[in-house]
Amino acid sequence: VQEFEQSRVIKFMPPDAYRLELMRFRTRYNGQDLPFSVKATVVVQGAYVELQAFINMSSTALIPAHLPSVKYCENVMIRFPIPTQWVKALWTMNLQRQKSLKAKMNRRACLGSLHKVESDPVIQVSVGTAKYESAYRAVVWKIDRLPDKNSSSDHPHSLSYKLELGSDQEIPSDWYPFATVQFIVHDTCASGTEVKSLGIESDVQPQKHVVQKAFYNCQVEIEKKWIRLDGEDPDKAGNCLMQ
Repeated sequence: VQEFEQSRVIKFMPPDAYRLELMRFRTRYNGQDLPFSVKATVVVQGAYVELQAFINMSSTALIPAHLPSVKYCENVMIRFPIPTQWVKALWTMNLQRQKSLKAKMNRRACLGSLHKVESDPVIQVSVGTAKYESAYRAVVWKIDRLPDKNSSSDHPHSLSYKLELGSDQEIPSDWYPFATVQFIVHDTCASGTEVKSLGIESDVQPQKHVVQKAFYNCQVEIEKKWIRLDGEDPDKAGNCLMQ
């Protein structure tokens, strides 16, 4: 502590072969300059449940991708929680084993023009991969990089899946879903605090050891919509008894 007061240098001795966290502190962030936005909606119509999610790049990210100064997002992961009652609808059976339903690529899908989902349960994405992962109890949408290399910067991306629920798979009345969004942005410091150099005492150029990147973790509320069928009252649907 005394040496830090004099030189403003933090010295520490990390244990060998360990990943460690040296410092963590609170910082305010208003979220106004996020690189992209996520909007998700769950539509319930009779025995069918359909989720639609859209990614739109913000205006600050709409810069030609060939410029070296452009910051892009990596390791994008968006998780959409699935109630326990619906899990078996997201698994397929074959002769060898049970496996999780994976996404089918549909690059034609975009905001406002989703093609009709097939009768079988299927996940469609316009970029990346998606499947149900039991570790998160959610449909996980993974994208290596945004903006996408193979599409224009302002092109929206989408995910959709449609499930047909059985008589024992009603909509939980206490289900208030939130999508969890995680991604990394290099050469960015959301807190405003930067590490200028990091190294050992014998280093001639300790600044070479610094890799600056920001890890974002936020939640987005999933909007719920109920399309009534003839004679159906959604307020009473949860009180039905199985016969």
